[in-house]
Amino acid sequence: MTPALNALVADVRSFIGTAVRSDPGEVAFGRLACRAFAVQFDANADYRSLCRSRGIGAESVPDWRRIPAVPTSGFKDGDISCLAPGDRVRVFHSSGTTGQVPSRHAHSVESLALYDASTRPWFRAHLDPSVDPGIRWVSLTPPSQAAPHSSLVHMFDTVTRDAPGGVEGRIFTGEISPDGDWGVDWETLDAALARAVASGSAVGLLGTAFHFVHLIDRATARGVRWRLPAGSRVLETGGYKGRSRELAREELHAGIESVLGIPPSHRVTEYGMAELGSQAYDHVAGRVRSGDSVLRFPPWARALVVSAETGREVPDGDAGLLRVVDLANAASAVAVQTADRAVRRGSGFILIGRAGQAEPRGCSLMSAGAGGNG
Repeated sequence: MTPALNALVADVRSFIGTAVRSDPGEVAFGRLACRAFAVQFDANADYRSLCRSRGIGAESVPDWRRIPAVPTSGFKDGDISCLAPGDRVRVFHSSGTTGQVPSRHAHSVESLALYDASTRPWFRAHLDPSVDPGIRWVSLTPPSQAAPHSSLVHMFDTVTRDAPGGVEGRIFTGEISPDGDWGVDWETLDAALARAVASGSAVGLLGTAFHFVHLIDRATARGVRWRLPAGSRVLETGGYKGRSRELAREELHAGIESVLGIPPSHRVTEYGMAELGSQAYDHVAGRVRSGDSVLRFPPWARALVVSAETGREVPDGDAGLLRVVDLANAASAVAVQTADRAVRRGSGFILIGRAGQAEPRGCSLMSAGAGGNG
């Protein structure tokens, strides 16, 4: 990595270390985000081209809210990375339906360590393994060696690596079929849940929405109901992507409670993507749930809900497209424009679905002469 990028990654890690204890505030965040933009503008030709197509130069972004955002499609169409090819040790691919071109998000040793430094504390703040030191983490995904391009699998591997029971304190029950589909080794999962019930040890169950649909359907067909020990918790993330039937959110969550015996207070929803280095959560496990499911990023990332017409932030309570400014993306693009629709709730957001190919005007990576900051 270049000296400027090395220094940026180190300073973001330091910022995260401080922010874990106390939010450094918007001024400090904005200063570092704008510095990240300047480094990325200089280091990445595709990003620089995107900025110039909007009439934006390296010195023309004084406010982090105005940093030009790369649409997630840009991670498919271009090379959104400040890393030289020889520095890239891991490339995360977005998940999606079969036949789609995936997004690609490259990492070096240093940026992958930054990803891990971003991921661990926010997970712990919401899933809190210290509540039950005997908790056993059970992931419905494959292990990392079987899915090296999955940021979700890497995340689950990272956050459970320090499980109190060591290797025995976590298990990955997912498997990959010859055609690349993700499934679950049901025999291994059944055995893990049975051991938890017999021993009275809490379980932390980690999986995607489609994994939980398969679990609910299988348990219902077999007439099985697990009553997992007190303190057990669920992290549910992601969408369906054609891998199962789709359920309304309320129906999915009711099914999780019915089949596993885990109450709403111990169910946490996570939002993340391969193009980001940080994740958002909607709840702290163990607390009483109240109101809407508002997702929040850590202090080293910010969520903006913007109008698809103007690219400007919408008023509180209004809907728009979700944009994320994420310092953990130091080696790629600090500002990412998603195609997810959301409702703004202060500094958080309520996810309401996909917007297809919609992007704020001027956000196309390949656009020429597009005006505005999109």
